[in-house]
Amino acid sequence: MEELHFQQLDETLYHEKLDNGLSVYILPKKGFSKTYVTFTTKYGSIDRSFVPIGKTEPVTVPDGIAHFLEHKMFEKEEGDVFQQFSQYGASANAYTSFTRTAYLFSATKNLYENTETLLNFVQEPYFTEKTVEKEKGIIGQEITMYDDNPDWRLYYGVIENMFKEHPVKIDIAGTIESIDKITADHLYECYRTFYHPSNMLLFIVGAVDPNEMLDFVKKNQSNKQFAEPESIERIFPQEPKEAATDRRTLQMDVQKPKMFVGLKAAQTDLSGNDMLKNELSIQLTLDLLFNRSSDFYTEAYEKGWIDESFAYDFTLENGFGFAIVGSDTSHPEELEQAIKKTFNKAFEKWPFGADELNRARRKRIGQFLRSLNSLEFMANQFTRYAFNEMDLFEVVPTLENLTVADLQEAFKSISGEGQQTVFTILPSGMKENG
Repeated sequence: MEELHFQQLDETLYHEKLDNGLSVYILPKKGFSKTYVTFTTKYGSIDRSFVPIGKTEPVTVPDGIAHFLEHKMFEKEEGDVFQQFSQYGASANAYTSFTRTAYLFSATKNLYENTETLLNFVQEPYFTEKTVEKEKGIIGQEITMYDDNPDWRLYYGVIENMFKEHPVKIDIAGTIESIDKITADHLYECYRTFYHPSNMLLFIVGAVDPNEMLDFVKKNQSNKQFAEPESIERIFPQEPKEAATDRRTLQMDVQKPKMFVGLKAAQTDLSGNDMLKNELSIQLTLDLLFNRSSDFYTEAYEKGWIDESFAYDFTLENGFGFAIVGSDTSHPEELEQAIKKTFNKAFEKWPFGADELNRARRKRIGQFLRSLNSLEFMANQFTRYAFNEMDLFEVVPTLENLTVADLQEAFKSISGEGQQTVFTILPSGMKENG
């Protein structure tokens, strides 16, 4: 077992790659009574076109199938897996993102029983046409619920504006029409391709003995048979650098308009330290441009263009990336112009020096160090970083070494002509010109 010491953070991470290809990471946390365990596959909503394991021809499966599969994994012939976790005092859950599907639990007791439940139910698929048909109604209700959620529609609306071909523009849950096409055979094919241990990561953090836990996991895995690992061929369309459209508007039953400005990232082929550096550089730049002490925020808040819903974020994965800035606002046109003006001024003449960078850097490091006290944050973020060949524990050293030139260079990747877009939700009956 490999031991990785991080003196700056006073952490020791234990790692071993098992014979079946499963990567196991264990992070003991002193002073914690709870343990948090995630079992994650590198398979998300964007993986809709691929060559199935054991075949030579590519297939395109119905949209929403990764999320559908996540739901179906909890239902077994003998009953619902949630009941097993409850019997051992654990809180279990799962989620599907653009790039991964995670199954997880947290518990203060019966760690090994719950870990065995987690490993076994994820590695023992059970699908029938009858149970698949039943699930379509349940997920259909979930899709309808999100369709009626203005914040969800705002988020996906701006993503749809940015991407012309890439499947990131498709809702993770799919549509009622797309999930209606899903069969048990589809689920088994996706499961066989993406749920092999070599495409998965087990991360355990909290009150845990690393040696005992690793022995336990090894024993569990050695009692199971898996095919030899094979590389997965994922197929993605060519995506232009420019946004698919410069603006769209949707009317919904809201009290106040909602508006997001999106900036599509041009550099999306990064991984490892290059990806970490780029991501942190753009996040710091957004902090400098839009945090509560920025010129933008002061003006926008004083003039009533934004409220407490104001937010900004940057998302970067292999193959796609985007920044989003916006708020609920009674003045969508004024806010749009203020956000664009802030970006464009920075594109034309970089406004920040070493002093501003150092202040933003210290704040971001402080936020990160506080977040390390959250087992949930560590487990979910560690897996995302690992799947992108990044290291969660390199965040602080990377932040410490960033220069003004690094921020400027990274910012260029979202500053090109045609990369901006706007999505607005207006109250029903409100004219677009306000």
